Amino acid sequence: MSSLEEPLGFDKLPSMSTVDRIQRFSAGACRPRGDDRGMGNCWIEGRSCSTSNSCNEDYEEYRGEAFPWRRHAREVSEGDAFNRRASSLSKNRMKFGHVCDSRYLPDHQYSSKCNDRGIQGTTNKFLKGIPKFVKIVEVGPRDGLQNEKNIVPTSVKIELIRRLVSSGLSVVEATSFVSPKWVPQLADAKDVMKAVCDVKDARLPVLTPNIKGFEAAIAAGAKEVAVFASASESFSKSNINCSIEESLVRYHAVCHAAKELSIPVRGYVSCVVGCPVEGSIPPSKVAYVAKELYNMGCFEISLGDTIGVGTPGTVVPMLEAVMAVVPAEKLAVHFHDTYGQSLSNILVSLQMGISTVDSSVAGLGGCPYAKGASGNVATEDVVYMLTGLGIQTNVDLSKLMSAGDFISEHLGRQSGSKTAIALSRVTADASKI
Repeated sequence: MSSLEEPLGFDKLPSMSTVDRIQRFSAGACRPRGDDRGMGNCWIEGRSCSTSNSCNEDYEEYRGEAFPWRRHAREVSEGDAFNRRASSLSKNRMKFGHVCDSRYLPDHQYSSKCNDRGIQGTTNKFLKGIPKFVKIVEVGPRDGLQNEKNIVPTSVKIELIRRLVSSGLSVVEATSFVSPKWVPQLADAKDVMKAVCDVKDARLPVLTPNIKGFEAAIAAGAKEVAVFASASESFSKSNINCSIEESLVRYHAVCHAAKELSIPVRGYVSCVVGCPVEGSIPPSKVAYVAKELYNMGCFEISLGDTIGVGTPGTVVPMLEAVMAVVPAEKLAVHFHDTYGQSLSNILVSLQMGISTVDSSVAGLGGCPYAKGASGNVATEDVVYMLTGLGIQTNVDLSKLMSAGDFISEHLGRQSGSKTAIALSRVTADASKI
């Protein structure tokens, strides 16, 4: 277990080297300088920064109306604040009644959906403007399985893809046409693609690291591809064995070939808030790579927190910088749940106008080139949260859970989805009554 993963307790104070590594990924550390972001300076009121990541505290115009959830100066005593809060809660209760109608449904599934008088009917400033529909890009068959040490049979991968599509997921990333030398788990990409290319009602994109991979994917029947760049120079060299600029040259060639065949290309940017080698990544670097991919023809750019160190405090300035150069409707977010921050990061992304979310069934995932990176956020957990927010996904949660149970059983371990575990317990308890 690395120092980044080890929990810190009062009984074991960390060494200075450990503190330094943690500070590299802290919310303060990841807030960039104004010149790095190209977006202004301090994004949140009342936050001081370290000398290595300083903000201009005199910049008043930007912080005035930056976000509705900014910290307000405390101009009243604690007693007055408490009285006002109590009064506000009382008024809300009188006006809206019970906000959420949480109950057991006839099929014994717990519902977090709000009733007619709840959040869906309010003009709550925290939820106002979130999308009514969110497209989920399921990455389990590729990103979820690529780090598994034991080879998953081709037939299991094919069945998993079919089950995911049958749950209502409209985009399922099927596999990756990379060298078997680097990712042996996906050596059967050709066989998987040929077996599922006839699947209806869903797009099945595949990753292609270069023009050779693109040609192999098209020959196998792929109708959509994806390319992946990094915002970290070090990670780019360890992951795809070339610099950021060299990778962009490769992807120009892929995009040009894809355009000739009318093949859509999706772009990925990894390490958008932190790198296992470099630490925090300035949002300006993420914005640069995202803009390059968008300009070369990628119809959508997925922003990935590869090692899962992001928090809303670091995700917001990153998104803000990228949205200055790429339209929000062309962006997606891709969070790993290493520190349990994925759902909060997704929520704040929705508040900022993002309406496409990557996730992995049963929380499968990890990166072979990012030590300590745990699985992606579980698709079941994302669907459950979105349903509770009144957001449509067109995904059948019970069928999705069935797909998660299928692959988890084959892998010989419990699902990584808290929602799947909880609902399974509820169903099991109800069956005993």
